[in-house]
Amino acid sequence: MKRLSIPYGRQSISDEDIQAVVEVLRSDWLTQGPTVELFERAIAEYCGAEYAVAVSSATSALHLACLAAGLGPGDIFWTSPNTFVASANCGLYCGADVDFVDIDFHTYNLDVEQLEEKLVAAASLGSLPKLVIPVHFSGQSCAMERIRELSGKYGFSVIEDASHAIGGRYKDHTIGSCFLSDMAVFSFHPVKIITTGEGGMVLTNRRELYEKLVRLRSHGITRNPDLMQGESHGPWYYQQIELGFNYRMTDIQAALGLSQMQRLDEFVVRRHELAQRYSDAFIDLPLTTPWQSPDSYSAFHLYVIRLQLDKIRITHKQFFEYLLERGILVNLHYIPVHTQPYYADLGFRQGDFPQSEHFYKEAVTIPLYPAMTEEQQDHVITVMRKALL
Repeated sequence: MKRLSIPYGRQSISDEDIQAVVEVLRSDWLTQGPTVELFERAIAEYCGAEYAVAVSSATSALHLACLAAGLGPGDIFWTSPNTFVASANCGLYCGADVDFVDIDFHTYNLDVEQLEEKLVAAASLGSLPKLVIPVHFSGQSCAMERIRELSGKYGFSVIEDASHAIGGRYKDHTIGSCFLSDMAVFSFHPVKIITTGEGGMVLTNRRELYEKLVRLRSHGITRNPDLMQGESHGPWYYQQIELGFNYRMTDIQAALGLSQMQRLDEFVVRRHELAQRYSDAFIDLPLTTPWQSPDSYSAFHLYVIRLQLDKIRITHKQFFEYLLERGILVNLHYIPVHTQPYYADLGFRQGDFPQSEHFYKEAVTIPLYPAMTEEQQDHVITVMRKALL
């Protein structure tokens, strides 16, 4: 008999989602069209941002955001080592140099105290970053108020990597409002809070950034006569005025995303319910459950535990394999970016960011998604208790 597998995350697709996609398939538009605009407007209104630009992935969103912020050769940008490689690769695509700020022990987000210390040192050396990309790990916001204060003092732009965080809040602001940043980026990958299959979005409150993002998304082309060199030749005419990309989202994807938006808050509430059940069940186990800042309402994209390795009889790897062998498809978020071979070739070394490295040695991402049943969750809990007690 085939063992039933419980993934660490998965999409939730309803009949309404399917019907929304079918309607687009029967329409006149399949590529970027009116449904993309509706999806952008829905996200912007939900978040309280002025503008939203839908693109093909969160990676392309990060790339375009870096370009729109003016990042280029000779510039420096900083991000967290506890993230997927895209958060760092995006600035390298622009020819800039990357560095990292280690994580906070409690939230696993970029540590603002270490950020300030690093900024003081960088200012004395004349090597301040042009851009900082704080990553809202697992859906919990970074300490954005302090990051915004530091950006004003030291003159860097801020792009929130909110790939995990749509549906979350920071203090009185919806994540994505860009109240405390220049831009924010969402991901719509299937394991994220809502999905478009693949896809991403950049939000901003600044008109000039929005216009640049729109151009860069589609080859650097404009049809605006005011931006052209010379006279327009007619209504068919366009000019490429900068080097852009084909990072467009399709109406097919946007239809799914627009439909999913109807259940966004429901998804996040369910994630919180499941997270609380885990935390209650694990209170007597030798592990650390996710700490939640009172300033943040997490989207709870991930539920990451930390094993207290000095209190258990098995290793991190053995625990991981034990769950996999029993159909619980755990994952690990994240391998610290600076330890990847490519980044080692850039000069980074083990020991550079000890909190991220220590976290990696203890972390396990266990299943959490809205369609998860309590019976499935109870199975995960039972297997984990057997492994750890």
